[in-house]
Amino acid sequence: MSDRTEIIDFHCHIASEMCFPRSFQSGVVDNMTVALQSKGLPVTKDKVARMHAGTLQDPLCDELVTQMDEAGIKKSVLLIPDFTYALRDSTHSIAEVIDHHRTVVDRHPGRFLVFVGVDPRWGAEGLELFEKSIVEYKFDGMKLYPPCGYKLSADELYPFYEICAQYGIPVLSHIGATSPVLDFEIAQPIFVDRAAKDFPGVDFVLAHGSVHYPDECAMLCNNRPNIYMDVSGYEAAGSAALNRLFRRGITHKVLFGTDWPVFRLQGRQIDLIEKLTKEDAFPESMSDADRELFFHKNAARLLGKKKLT
Repeated sequence: MSDRTEIIDFHCHIASEMCFPRSFQSGVVDNMTVALQSKGLPVTKDKVARMHAGTLQDPLCDELVTQMDEAGIKKSVLLIPDFTYALRDSTHSIAEVIDHHRTVVDRHPGRFLVFVGVDPRWGAEGLELFEKSIVEYKFDGMKLYPPCGYKLSADELYPFYEICAQYGIPVLSHIGATSPVLDFEIAQPIFVDRAAKDFPGVDFVLAHGSVHYPDECAMLCNNRPNIYMDVSGYEAAGSAALNRLFRRGITHKVLFGTDWPVFRLQGRQIDLIEKLTKEDAFPESMSDADRELFFHKNAARLLGKKKLT
């Protein structure tokens, strides 16, 4: 795959416990434990917690870059969800997490872009921090996490969207289920509709769109020119869901993403990419041009709209 087409991974995170509050991780471990025990595996929650913690030991992204090189991934987008307002057991402030991402970008020139998350309920201070990240740090987009307690068309987000419109940067939002310590209902894709209509110059990307609410995501992508989706999470849902998605005729709106480090226990980045071909994710009718859109060109088009700051 990597010999034939360039790849941009539109959905990654720094593999570090500083980015994920303890309660968030505990909820993830609870679900993993139930899933493994239901298969008859003799695992305890403590053992699963150690396995999970082992996936979060790459704070400077050195291993991620090694795996990107192996898989032919030219660039990856690092996402910063702001859990610090909703989950007060965060070990670092959102400002500290943002500063750490700056360190990673400087350590690996040309390999990473960063989408910054700031919970809108931080008010004027949060808005100032977000704008500083875009203007001073030269970061590349906005990352939102509605399960923390806000809708994508909330009035509090509009000043942030105005900054995104001013600088030509996209907004990527989590949709659907997540750690059970957070709220799922508020993370429905339809809640982006008013914002997408009110800000036609801002591109909105619905993360995990082939996994959570795929019909609704496809409808929004097909009918709103500025709504896209990424497929991160396909590793859990199976490639058949991707095959169905590619048959909808909206490949120009679909972005590749691995959700590193969530699926590290399933293999390396190259394994996750090769899995797509091995498990028939691509319909026979899908052209090479459409594959290039999916792996690279759609992402490059969105990222290429950024205006100089």
